[in-house]
Amino acid sequence: MEPKKNKYLTLFTSTLKLSACTFGGGFVIIPLMRKRFVEELGWIDEQEMLDLTAIAQSSPGAIAVNASILVGYRVAGIPGALLTILGTILPPLVIISIISMFYQEFRDNIWVSRAMTGMLAGVAAVITNVVITMVGDLLKQKRLLPILILFNAFIASRFLNVNIVILILICGTIGAIDSLSLGQQRRIQHSDLS
Repeated sequence: MEPKKNKYLTLFTSTLKLSACTFGGGFVIIPLMRKRFVEELGWIDEQEMLDLTAIAQSSPGAIAVNASILVGYRVAGIPGALLTILGTILPPLVIISIISMFYQEFRDNIWVSRAMTGMLAGVAAVITNVVITMVGDLLKQKRLLPILILFNAFIASRFLNVNIVILILICGTIGAIDSLSLGQQRRIQHSDLS
């Protein structure tokens, strides 16, 4: 029973620390979650973290909360998901509550304004790191379809102003068909080996 309690405590404290020390939203917290749960703790493998990230991004709601739910559920079931939700939403809830009491003073303070502007550069760097890491992992697979999907989704979103919901539905459908096709191929190869 003690190891289970330690796992719950680690889940809660990890997401609490990540959420309390992260500015810039879900795209910033994802690489930090990856570092903690994949590299440091080894509870999730790299590919599974990428899959959880994709699901978190395409689900309604905040990416950080969605990712926390998925990681917590994957590691420790429903209790893990509940603990990671609490750990993720508690710091912003407290911080926003405090800021709301002193909103006028924060809004007009030049130092707070400058600090927020400086944080934007850090957020941009972390998001760039996420994109480079995910694209690098995608290229390592040496599969043409995911690269074409990535390239075309970027073009459609950035230059053709295609609605993101439509892109998610199209890419999700293509990905599901591709996954089913790969699964079928693996089953055929496995049966041929038997």
